[in-house]
Amino acid sequence: MSLEQVNRVNSGYQNENSVRSEWPPWLEQHAPRLLLFARQQTRSEADAQDVVQEAVVECWQRQTDGAPPAAGMVFATIRRRAIDRGRSADRRIVREAVAAREIPEAWFDGGVEAQEQSRLIQAAMSKLPEPYREVVTLKVWGELTFAEIAAALEIPANTAASRYRYGLAELRKLTTEIFP
Repeated sequence: MSLEQVNRVNSGYQNENSVRSEWPPWLEQHAPRLLLFARQQTRSEADAQDVVQEAVVECWQRQTDGAPPAAGMVFATIRRRAIDRGRSADRRIVREAVAAREIPEAWFDGGVEAQEQSRLIQAAMSKLPEPYREVVTLKVWGELTFAEIAAALEIPANTAASRYRYGLAELRKLTTEIFP
C-alpha cells in the first residue's frame, strides 16, 4: 500500500467519495430554488448568493455524516441569515441608501422565450404582501410541504396553508388580465 493510499484511508477518503457523490444531484435540484427564495429575502443578487452559500455550508456543518441537509433546514437558515444581513445593512446608512435606489434583480431565470412571462409574474409576485409571497414561493418553487414551510418561517402549518390560499387568490386577481 502506497503512502497516498494510507493517507486516503486515514482521512476517510472512501467515505467522502460516497457522500460527495450525493452533493451534485442535490445541488442541481435545490440550488435554483434556494437562490430564488434568497433573492426575495435579500436586497441584492450578491447578498442572495452569499446567503445561499452561507446557509448551505452552515447546514452541512450541522450534519454529522456530511450528507446534504434537508431542504427545509436550508430554507430556514437562508431566512435567518437574510434577516441578520438586513439588520447589519440597516446599521450602515450609506449601504441603506444604495439598497433603496437599486433596481430589484430578476427573481426568475429563464430563456428568451420566457422573459416576458417571468417579468409579468415577478411584477405580480412583488405586489403580494410579504407573508403571502414567502409562502407561495416556498410552496410553488421551493416545493416544500406546509409543515416544512411552517418550520422554515417559524409559523403554524395552518397559517402557512391559509397564507398560501390567500396568496394564490391575490395572484389570480392580479393576473386575470394577463393570463386569462
